[in-house]
Amino acid sequence: MIVKSAEFVCSNTQISKLPPPEKPEYAFIGRSNVGKSSLINMLTNKKGLAKTSQTPGKTQLINHFLINENWYLVDLPGYGYARISKSKKEDWDKFIRTYLDKRESLQCVLVLIDSRLEPQKIDLAFCNWLGEKGLPFVLVFTKADKQSGLKTDQNIAKFKKALSATFEEVPTCYVTSSENKLGKDEVLGFIDEVNKGFTM
Repeated sequence: MIVKSAEFVCSNTQISKLPPPEKPEYAFIGRSNVGKSSLINMLTNKKGLAKTSQTPGKTQLINHFLINENWYLVDLPGYGYARISKSKKEDWDKFIRTYLDKRESLQCVLVLIDSRLEPQKIDLAFCNWLGEKGLPFVLVFTKADKQSGLKTDQNIAKFKKALSATFEEVPTCYVTSSENKLGKDEVLGFIDEVNKGFTM
């Protein structure tokens, strides 16, 4: 898939104000500071599309971007946010989970995992929640340029092993780097394939 256009459509804190569910949607989510904005900008060839920040937890809304006038890339708030009140965190969690559970046009959740880290409880817990809800997801390991390929492979193997305790089959994994565009064709190719089967 070649991304020819990527346009910001809307930011929301209310499910009722989302765009009509008439196009396939792909939700991008991960722990704060996982490199989500950089990955989105790399995939769409648009440097400032998603706002990157040195402050984790910057995305506090559901952001919809229309890609090739054909499908939505949805930028969700990170989980494990820094420096916000417990009540606000609970509100966000509820809001995000409602979106993921109820959105009819959501095709897949792309769960971003920092490839430099050993398996994190918060990532595993989120994957298990998706599994319990029967929501399709894939794993996207980020920042692979920051270390050796061997180290990346080892951390991915550990993550898969941790997930296999609760999953019969571990979801598909993609290894990415927003610096050198690693994984770009694979992730977009996956979305392209799923789009072909989308019906209203």
